[in-house]
Amino acid sequence: VKIIHAEGPTRTAIDWSEKVKFLVDEVNPDAKKVILVMDNLNTHNTASLYKAFPPEEARRIARKLEIHYTPKHGSWLDIAEIGINIMTRECLNRRIPDIETLRAELKAWNEAYNSAPTEINWQFSNETSRVKLKSLYPDIDRNQELRDQLRQKKSLIK
Repeated sequence: VKIIHAEGPTRTAIDWSEKVKFLVDEVNPDAKKVILVMDNLNTHNTASLYKAFPPEEARRIARKLEIHYTPKHGSWLDIAEIGINIMTRECLNRRIPDIETLRAELKAWNEAYNSAPTEINWQFSNETSRVKLKSLYPDIDRNQELRDQLRQKKSLIK
């Protein structure tokens, strides 16, 4: 897993497309698939490639991508958030005066991290999700009871 940061003054569809093309052609030219984990910003999709490049080029790039979006209301669950937290603590825990310094700091941090990446011990599973996220899941048994009671009342009324 490589971590690559892309910073800039704007976040347009063209900006995103150029960065993705760089990842596909420069960073991972021999990869059959490039896996992206990213947020749901409206420019972060393959349609943006068609705004930046001719259709054949956009299609070529899109075919090499495997995109995974972080959940809109649960991004704290994602490994990407853990990586961002580590990078923030180790690299961005102070005021950075300008974009040139930011780029230099992120480049140095990326090189150090990517030369000896840390494994993430992901412990969240489907089995534990209903326990840990109880408020987000319906109580199926309770709902079934309520439906049964409602059906019983309706049958008594008839």
